[in-house]
Amino acid sequence: MDREKTYSLEYLRKNNFTGTSLAVIGHPIEHSISPAMHNAALAKLSESDEHFKDWTYYRFDISPEQLAEALPLFHRQGFRGLNLTIPHKVQVLSLIEQISKEAQLMGAVNTLLWNETGYSGLNTDGYGLERGLELDLEVAFEGANVILLGSGGAARAAAVRAILSGCAQLFIGNRSPDRLQSLIKALEPISDEIDLRTFNLNQPPRNLPKSGVVINATALGLKSDDPTPINVTQLPASWKIYDMVYNPPKTLLLKQAEASGMEIANGLSMLVYQGVRALETWTHKTVDANIMMTAARAALE
Repeated sequence: MDREKTYSLEYLRKNNFTGTSLAVIGHPIEHSISPAMHNAALAKLSESDEHFKDWTYYRFDISPEQLAEALPLFHRQGFRGLNLTIPHKVQVLSLIEQISKEAQLMGAVNTLLWNETGYSGLNTDGYGLERGLELDLEVAFEGANVILLGSGGAARAAAVRAILSGCAQLFIGNRSPDRLQSLIKALEPISDEIDLRTFNLNQPPRNLPKSGVVINATALGLKSDDPTPINVTQLPASWKIYDMVYNPPKTLLLKQAEASGMEIANGLSMLVYQGVRALETWTHKTVDANIMMTAARAALE
């Protein structure tokens, strides 16, 4: 099988995948660099353990209408693990029986693990974000002041992880008041003991602590003509900026922050470390994150 090819549901119906298979599924999916990352890590694992020589990570374009049919096919084919990206992270909740507590709180699943009756679901995005912040910006969620931009699925995963890890303050900003309140309601079961506030993106919070981190969980920045989701010049210069967008590597938000003397980082580390956690879940082995990062950068270039 070709590791670089993008496969379809039709192909899955008619062909058998030999060895131990993994895959990322989404729609669209051709842009995904996950196969490059995971196959590089699997090749490294196979150097010391021949068990992994027949492990391969594929890419499948599966539409939302096809997901309910596709999951049982993947299971029968013996796919040990699946990564889910847009638009499947929420839809899959109604199609699997076992879901981790953190994934339930996040309202989304990005990783599936094969079991005898189907797949169990978890979410490694929060872990990926937390490790990215620690490594790129030396920021730990515990005791941190956090400004979170956005109220969609990525923002919810980030908010849940920040709260569970013990952040001190969490400011969540969004342009849609209804979506923002929906997110706040979803966080109610775990937000009693933290200082949780909301704001409109046009009016950043005032009287902020001296230090903290801004996390962009909106899609603004993916396109070259996107505006910044927030005016970082209105924030203390000692705050740090993390943008989940990693392509382009430096969004307008990060350029503006850098020009203001702020420390910045993009979301490539989050992508890599959510992948590390997923692969460790499937293999029960320690995965070399540097190998995955190198492969991810090469794929982007």
